[in-house]
Amino acid sequence: MSEGFGPTFITVTDEDGQEIVLEFVDALEYDGQMYQAFFPAETEGEEEDPDSGLVILKVIHEDGEDLLSTLDSDEELDAVYEQFMESLFADDDEE
Repeated sequence: MSEGFGPTFITVTDEDGQEIVLEFVDALEYDGQMYQAFFPAETEGEEEDPDSGLVILKVIHEDGEDLLSTLDSDEELDAVYEQFMESLFADDDEE
């Protein structure tokens, strides 16, 4: 994948109605389900949140569109998180 185009950002709305800008990191398929990983985008003048980390969302196909959704359980989140960590660190090892 060429990184010449720069990062990809999306804006999502949380359960409190707050808009959050996320930077796309990677995508992977696990157990037949597609997932995408993001980091919260740093905004100028905003203090860095120590609790902000990798955000993993599930890709749901609905009415011919791809929608992003939170994961259903902590077990699903833990398993997918491990897959992303393996994938991200494997990429670092190859360089």
